[in-house]
Amino acid sequence: MSDTIESVDVEAPITAVYNQWTQFETFPQFMEGVEEVRQLDPTHTHWKTNIAGVKREFDATITEQHPEERVAWKSDTEPRHAGVVTFHRLDDTKTRVTAQMDFEPEGLAEQVGDKAGVVSRRVKGDLKRFKEFIEERGTSTGAWRGDVERPDASR
Repeated sequence: MSDTIESVDVEAPITAVYNQWTQFETFPQFMEGVEEVRQLDPTHTHWKTNIAGVKREFDATITEQHPEERVAWKSDTEPRHAGVVTFHRLDDTKTRVTAQMDFEPEGLAEQVGDKAGVVSRRVKGDLKRFKEFIEERGTSTGAWRGDVERPDASR
């Protein structure tokens, strides 16, 4: 398993930033290599990606979500990955977004790319494009304010 953590400060109130992040179907507008995200229900998404010519489809489950705090997920299928995006109010008009992602590189090319920092650069670029997306709009395209409790680890 490999791990990456990146942050970006966004010139927008935490409510707008969080609300936009919950609009998963807009991810292809700022995430490189993401062709489509479909929200299947409040906690399940289906993704289509094309990264360096490698096309994949996978499902992911939102494992925890708290408005203006965090959104956590894990993949249900290959490639295996999980992560959390947290939102930190810096002041009334500025929010820090931090993305932490754990993933399992598949095959030699992904392992080499991981060692070369490709994933970290991709996450950093996606956050930068998200910042530009929300700052240019000035408001979110929608919102989902539901709360998803973390699964009970003792089960």
